[in-house]
Amino acid sequence: MTYARITGTGSYLPKHIMTNHDWEKLVDTSHDWIVERTGIEQRHIADDTETSSMMGTEAAKKALEAANLSAQDLDLIICATCTPDQWFPSAAVSIQKALGITADIPAFDVGAACAGFMFALATANNFIRAGQARRVLVVGTEMMSRTLDWTDRTTCVLFADGAGAVILEASNEPGILSTKLHAQGQYSDLLYYPNSQIAPENKREEKYLRMQGQEVFKLAVRGLSDIVEDLTVEPNGPPIKIDWLVPHQANLRIIRAIAKKCGLPMAQVIVTVDKQGNTSSASIPLALDIGIRDGRIQPGQTVLLEGFGGGMAWGGALIKM
Repeated sequence: MTYARITGTGSYLPKHIMTNHDWEKLVDTSHDWIVERTGIEQRHIADDTETSSMMGTEAAKKALEAANLSAQDLDLIICATCTPDQWFPSAAVSIQKALGITADIPAFDVGAACAGFMFALATANNFIRAGQARRVLVVGTEMMSRTLDWTDRTTCVLFADGAGAVILEASNEPGILSTKLHAQGQYSDLLYYPNSQIAPENKREEKYLRMQGQEVFKLAVRGLSDIVEDLTVEPNGPPIKIDWLVPHQANLRIIRAIAKKCGLPMAQVIVTVDKQGNTSSASIPLALDIGIRDGRIQPGQTVLLEGFGGGMAWGGALIKM
């Protein structure tokens, strides 16, 4: 049987850091209020020289280096983003160009908001399992700061910018063990980012990300709890032991709830939301890269990835490292 194994990870964060105390000067909020409700203390904000494809490219270079591969070794690029540099060509194609890849390999974007990386990873896994690709670059990259109303304290303090990437390679050894993806369009009005340029005339004034935080919180906990059960509970068998949880970094309270569902202490959860905020589809590969590079996540361990975002869309993956 052919598996898709993660052989390299990489990340990129903008140099500019914005703390909660910086936000206190701009909107009616406080450091303590933000930390109590979200766990966020600071976040990285891109400047005018940084773009989604540029950040994705830098993360990809580090992932390729970690995998001991050249960009020319790739035969597929999938990029998860809801903030591409332009509507087309795709961010994946821009990354392909920036990496200097001249071969006409497929490259395309996947849009599932904060769950985007999970959808991209599952898609790449299916390509490898089907024998249609052997070395795949999967990128999650976002410029969420550009989607925000900086006067809306309920959203502007939450989101941030960054990129993460992984290399998947075909292997006879177990890698991605299983994936689960879900979506439910009836909740689409709870979290959305309108396209004001092509919206109907009566909706063109909507230019910023909008979120009903409490409702999204409830659905996230419920949906991700179901994902955990789907991926770790086998029929007529004991629950699969998880060594590490690498969750989407949206809210520390959600992360704690999912860790409890997994039966894991927070010491076995990779948490970056305090220092990076919510970077949407970039948050899971960013957290995974940190966990691997600082030595916490070791070869042979079992890792659960999970994410939830606008759509509503959610998904997870069980992985043997």
